[in-house]
Amino acid sequence: MRLPDAIRAPAHEPSPPVMESQPERDIPPPAGKPVAKPASLGRKRIVMLPPMRGSLTSLERQNEKADAEGLERIEDEEDLSDRIARRFLVPVPVSAALTVNQELPEHHRYCRPWTARFLSDLAHAHAAQFHDPIDVSSAVRTVAYQKRLIVVNGNAAAAEGDIVSPHLTGATIDIAKKEMSRQEIGWMRYWLTPLQAAGKIDVEEEFQQACFHITVYKSYAPPRPASSTLRAKPGQSKTGQPAPGQQKPAPAKPLHTARDIASAVPGLGR
Repeated sequence: MRLPDAIRAPAHEPSPPVMESQPERDIPPPAGKPVAKPASLGRKRIVMLPPMRGSLTSLERQNEKADAEGLERIEDEEDLSDRIARRFLVPVPVSAALTVNQELPEHHRYCRPWTARFLSDLAHAHAAQFHDPIDVSSAVRTVAYQKRLIVVNGNAAAAEGDIVSPHLTGATIDIAKKEMSRQEIGWMRYWLTPLQAAGKIDVEEEFQQACFHITVYKSYAPPRPASSTLRAKPGQSKTGQPAPGQQKPAPAKPLHTARDIASAVPGLGR
């Protein structure tokens, strides 16, 4: 049984920075980027959340949830093509705010629909803060591909057995950290932490491969019921649209900053 990268981190991996004793002036902003204060929360000093390290328990949970959600492991390229054709998998939503590693095979730039929704939300919030895109370094994999990966990457999770790489379901993506500033990494931890606490995702921050390994669950973006089965709410028509004379409610304000996120999640940052 192989452990996730975060458990097998090399001995020379740097300790997570302790930032409470460092004033903001000691942390210069990256060139051309605004200073993000992901952990200000009303304080004068920056507080960096610790790395979101993986664990065997987390990997087991990712496999158990994949089974509970009926997500089968994708065997080979033919199996992958079939799932893409049937729209079980959708393209990684590339945009000005989201790029994909050009070395990733074309057929492997796909993920589950709810994972694509998560990526769009994350990329939009990140771009609003840093005006730079995030980069997807890995998405769906097949069992055959994972077996080849194990040969060149000793930290890669198993391709077969009870506990395998969650990339084989298409629900998991890796976000590269290599080009991220310290502020961006801190912001990512604050953005991801409440979602993990709510059971919407599982995160393993990897260091040897320098990425955020993120498994997204169906509950992040549950499917909407067909319009014909919608029950009208007060002030709505049967289609879910505002009834005549009623104003459409304003959309919820997106959580762009750590302050927004912390205020929305009880106990975070206290």
